[in-house]
Amino acid sequence: MGKMTLLEMTQDILSDMVSDEVNSIDDTVEAQSVANIIKTTYYSMLANRNWPHTRKLVQLEASGDVNRPNYVRLPSSLKELVSIEYDCKKLGAVNSEYKELKYKYPDEFLRMVSQRKSGDANVKTVTDFSGVKLLILTDKAPEYYTSFDDDYVVFDSYDSAIDTTIVQGKTGCIAYITPTWVRTNEAVPDLPVDAFPALLSEAKSASFYNIKQMTNEKEEIKSGKQSRWLARKAWRTHGGVRTEDYGRRGKR
Repeated sequence: MGKMTLLEMTQDILSDMVSDEVNSIDDTVEAQSVANIIKTTYYSMLANRNWPHTRKLVQLEASGDVNRPNYVRLPSSLKELVSIEYDCKKLGAVNSEYKELKYKYPDEFLRMVSQRKSGDANVKTVTDFSGVKLLILTDKAPEYYTSFDDDYVVFDSYDSAIDTTIVQGKTGCIAYITPTWVRTNEAVPDLPVDAFPALLSEAKSASFYNIKQMTNEKEEIKSGKQSRWLARKAWRTHGGVRTEDYGRRGKR
């Protein structure tokens, strides 16, 4: 099985349910229901693991708020942040100097910045959305980051001699992104080709149960097999799950 459009999957499921044939996902109420079930199944599959094809290079969204110059926002589509790099080029330097920033847990971050002295010339008192005061260095590029609310990323410092706030264009991140669902007949769900049998089987099983109030044991078995296969084989560039042989040297 190759990749299928939303209409092709809807038609396949309706055919197995012995329902009316359609030429569009909006031709009948039942077709609309099946298309919605495919969407729900798709997002459920995305949520179950970090799919390699959703790992992207992204930039964080600058707040542009001079009152919180060390704050940037995570894109709404971001599922999991893997790493952050920032251009730490010093004033007068010609070349960019990207460095990977170090993550600190919120309590560690708070303890670190609380040790600074608010009266020092290179320290700015920044008020978090919660009202808590953070002592942020203003004379160096960021080195550490955290997040208190899983929405904003907070840096420990910024270089006010170069920028008034953290700059979006200087961020470079690796993150897992949730793809956008497109609801058209020709739309192809953003999944690897190997995942389409599982998507179709799970959506078919859910459609039988939700629309026909029936169970389809054949599709449930097929769906389970496909899910177990995908759990072993997620990465295209790796050979699946690595297993240890613990030094055993039996016949191959």
